[in-house]
Amino acid sequence: MRRLFALAPIAVMAALIAVFAGYALHHNPQVTPRATVGKPAPDVSLPTLAGAPAAPVPLKGPTLVNFFASWCAPCAEEAPALAALKAEGVNIVGVAWKDDPAKTRDFLARYGDPYSALYVDRDGRAGIDFGVSGVPETYAIGKDGKIADKAASAITPADAEGMLKRAGA
Repeated sequence: MRRLFALAPIAVMAALIAVFAGYALHHNPQVTPRATVGKPAPDVSLPTLAGAPAAPVPLKGPTLVNFFASWCAPCAEEAPALAALKAEGVNIVGVAWKDDPAKTRDFLARYGDPYSALYVDRDGRAGIDFGVSGVPETYAIGKDGKIADKAASAITPADAEGMLKRAGA
């Protein structure tokens, strides 16, 4: 009987390894969860990076909502594309996700500020409402107030063009 109890942790560990290995072998990492696409953009209230108290985030479409962080290397890579979009007049709302405001300011000083409005989501709650799984993630909000598209990687101007078309721009 003691041997059975001694082998139980090993059996449980082997079963867990088999389950996780099976998931990893059949999971496509290129698949992006898109559960919020087609649904109304969430009503979120966030403080601004400038320190204004939490207020509703204006999400009138067509708008891109870009979740980013100072510690995110792909966020730095997409900075020139976002700057080019801003120069073209694209409305981009930035949300600093789970980031320290001082580090966010340093990031924007280094890579530029392409945002028409900039908010802070320190605890990640707004990200949960949007369906953020990591940064960078960009959401296209349509004129109807619904999430028209989502990109879960650094976007290019071509990506943004397609997203904005789907948002009715």
